[in-house]
This record gives sequence, structure tokens and C-alpha cells, in this order.
Amino acid sequence: MADKFSKETRSRIMGSIKRRSKLEDKVSKALWKKGIRFRKNEKSLYGTPDISIKTFKIVIFIDSCFWHVCPEHFKMPKSNLDFWIKKVNSNIERDKRVTDYYNKKGWNILRIWEHELKKDNFNDTIDALAIHIQKSKDKKL
Repeated sequence: MADKFSKETRSRIMGSIKRRSKLEDKVSKALWKKGIRFRKNEKSLYGTPDISIKTFKIVIFIDSCFWHVCPEHFKMPKSNLDFWIKKVNSNIERDKRVTDYYNKKGWNILRIWEHELKKDNFNDTIDALAIHIQKSKDKKL
């Protein structure tokens, strides 16, 4: 299927897509308020984690239910099926490679689904994250 935009227009559209999502910003602000200091989208780390604490070998990925194929919420688009099958399979493989990499290196990797951060359980998820981070820090000290 041909793209309905010219190469230049498509390039401009794709270039305007932000690196961080609103959800990542919301999680970052909540963790910062709890006194947890970290880096966001650290490019020097494999897979560019959404949040990282190098000193304590902690990486956090906030996975959207669509792009990372949540088993509870993902629905395959009906149009352009060949493209989407290839795309979601490559996303699944990339996530697996990244997770395996950090596990082999002895890092503490956390993957949080978008739906775990909905309004009704956002604070509980942030509290659980903060506790997990603190326990990881305590082990390293």
C-alpha cells in the first residue's frame, strides 16, 4: 500500500514525534516527588530505557499496550495486516533481546504496562515501583 504523504511530509511528521510519552513524564514526575533520582531515555544504555539508575543497575521500561503487544489489551489492526504482523513481531523480539541483555548483565529490569498506570491504580503502581527501586538500592549498598 502506497503512503498517502510525500516523502518530505512523512519525514516531517515522523520527525515531530516526541521521544517521551505523557505517561513517561507522569511516572517520572511521581518518582521524582518521592525523592528518586534517575536519568530519562539514557542513550548510552542498550535499548534506551525510559528511566535508568546506573549506579544501582536499574532500568525501567514503560510499555504501551499497543506498541509492545499487551496480552490483555492488544488488538491487531485490520488494515495493512502484513505490515502490522511484521511490526509487532519485531517489537516483541526487540523487547525480548533488551530484557535478556539486562538479565545477563545482572541489572534489575522493570517493565510496566500502560494499563498498570491508569488513574485508579497509578499511585499504587508508583508506590510499588518506589519500593522495588529502594530494595534494589539497599542490596547494592
